[in-house]
Amino acid sequence: MPAPFLSIITNDCIKKGKDYNAGGARYNTNYIQGVGIGTITDCLSAIKYNVFDHANFTMDEIIDAMLANFEGHERTLRLVRDKTPKYGNDDDYADDIMKSVFAMYRDTVTGRPNMKGGTYRIDMLPTTCHVYFGDVMMASPNGRLAHKPVSEGISPEKGADTHGPTAVIRSCAKMDHLTTGGTLLNQKFTPQVLAGDDGLDRLADLIRTYFNMDGHHIQFNVIDRATLRAAQEHPEEYADLIVRVAGYSDYFRNLDRPLQDEIIERTEQAF
Repeated sequence: MPAPFLSIITNDCIKKGKDYNAGGARYNTNYIQGVGIGTITDCLSAIKYNVFDHANFTMDEIIDAMLANFEGHERTLRLVRDKTPKYGNDDDYADDIMKSVFAMYRDTVTGRPNMKGGTYRIDMLPTTCHVYFGDVMMASPNGRLAHKPVSEGISPEKGADTHGPTAVIRSCAKMDHLTTGGTLLNQKFTPQVLAGDDGLDRLADLIRTYFNMDGHHIQFNVIDRATLRAAQEHPEEYADLIVRVAGYSDYFRNLDRPLQDEIIERTEQAF
């Protein structure tokens, strides 16, 4: 699959006399995107905590609940949603699971040969595929219902991060970002939280702190849930409303309904 124009403007392709897709580029790497680490972390945390550590239910019972999309299994749903350690709260019980999952994924992929004579690495930059993956999945052990999006980027599951934005970045910073090709953390604030110089100072401090802990990429939506709901129902009145999705921005009215819902349901943080 030759790419002559791309090869002309990419370092070392001319020097080597090789096309970009034949290994001519100076940096000859491909990346496999990791999706849903917040979801899988909370799923494994729910199983470990409730099945093995505290015997709140059996493995068969959680499987039955998932197959029923948790209908008629309200106790199990309440336990996994509200009574289980979750990633994004600076809780080592869940965060250690995240670190193990991340390390296994990274070590399995990194260094494997690609088709261009280079190697594969990983990143955690899923754009919008977390919506599709969730749509084709059944319910999850963490209480996520069937066909709902999995977590995006390295962000916690929607509503799971209950201890504020600083706890989120402390959890995320436990991942070894420097061994990836990039990570993505989304956070959402209401305009009132960031109002005035004090609000902007707090946001700047949050970003600097995350980067000081070797975090890679953090981005924000500054909007309240009521406005997004109104824009969903009356898109003609919000034609210029732009939101941050997952590594890119788009007009809210242009997004598919499931992706709009996913952005609406993200946790609204406050300092």
